[in-house]
Amino acid sequence: AAVSEPAQKCCTENIQPFLTSILEELMGPVSSGFTDVRSLFDREVNDIIQHFQKTNDMTKLKENLDQLMNLPFNSVKMEPCYLKVNLLQELLQDLKSRFKVYHIDFVIQRTQNFMQELMENAVYTFEQLFSPSHQADSAKVATTIEKVKLRVLK
Repeated sequence: AAVSEPAQKCCTENIQPFLTSILEELMGPVSSGFTDVRSLFDREVNDIIQHFQKTNDMTKLKENLDQLMNLPFNSVKMEPCYLKVNLLQELLQDLKSRFKVYHIDFVIQRTQNFMQELMENAVYTFEQLFSPSHQADSAKVATTIEKVKLRVLK
């Protein structure tokens, strides 16, 4: 009871007025990173479609789809997405001194983990919705891949 009133007053005066602007500032890099994850998935599937349309090779399609399933673990391709979130390091320095926010690296790492999870979920869902073995007509494969990609991105 003795701490409640001063704590509420401190939060109301020193923290609450800044929460909206802090969240907006932090969401910039986070949103940018997640947008890059989405774009990377989109580009990779488009590359698969284009390659298949040129070759009509079901064996190569299977190889490309296997590579897509490993995309969340491909650090070279995922790195640009992760780098967007590294901007939080600078943004959180000010919060560290003003609001005693510690473990900035943990916040960045967790955000990057969520980005990887999002990609894992996207490729898993894609895999579940599209199976090249069920595609009897190779002329419809590219169209089907595109439809599945759009469904996953939705």
